[in-house]
Amino acid sequence: MPFELEFDETFEGDTLDLTRWLPYYLPHWSSRERSAARYDIVDGTLRLLIEEDQEPWCPELDGEIRVSSLQTGATSGRLGTADGQHRFNPAAVVTEEQPSVRLYTPQYGRIELRARATDDSRAMVALWMIGYDGDERSGEICVCEIFGRDVAAEHVDVGVGVHPFGDPTIVDDFAKVRVAIDAREFHVYAAEWTPSEVRFFVDDELVKTVGSSPAYPLELMLSVYEFPEDGERRGPYPKAFVVDYVRGYRLAG
Repeated sequence: MPFELEFDETFEGDTLDLTRWLPYYLPHWSSRERSAARYDIVDGTLRLLIEEDQEPWCPELDGEIRVSSLQTGATSGRLGTADGQHRFNPAAVVTEEQPSVRLYTPQYGRIELRARATDDSRAMVALWMIGYDGDERSGEICVCEIFGRDVAAEHVDVGVGVHPFGDPTIVDDFAKVRVAIDAREFHVYAAEWTPSEVRFFVDDELVKTVGSSPAYPLELMLSVYEFPEDGERRGPYPKAFVVDYVRGYRLAG
């Protein structure tokens, strides 16, 4: 299937392009201050970071989990309502209203990432996509999800698939697929999203096909997480997700 490049982020320079990325993680359920990403950009690569003094992004609902994440859109309902993107917890209500921003919210196409994962056992890195509007238009495509504990020199288990959240038309179909690569080196992870299916690739090798597909715009979420055990954090720090590029292609023709 032919695709045409429409989003080409190669992280040139030393600052984040704020016309493409918002440096916060689901700030409507927390706040922009508490969910702000930590990162640096050096020699054409982005490093999303979890640092030792970083605080949990939303301790009331997500415990001690710490996140640094970039996203390509944001919107929310009114303060105190349950109207917001990716309502990950049934108790979540809007604690900070967000202006509606759409920087890159494709519907169908190919999303591609070239990146290095971490083998830190308490960390996870991911590129995923969520419904921009929320509610019943809230399906998720997980382009890749890699836990540090699943990284070995000879292979890695890569999480790929779709989740419905509030979308009644989507069947939950997610799996960890074992791939014979060292994910601590640069590799390419991609999803090809059409009206009928989503196909997942690692280094252009097809690893999974899902036969249902969100039929509305999604935004990108590029993230690194730390999951402390019993609230205990363990170094070394920083924990880093190193990204060479993120590309988006629209369906051609």
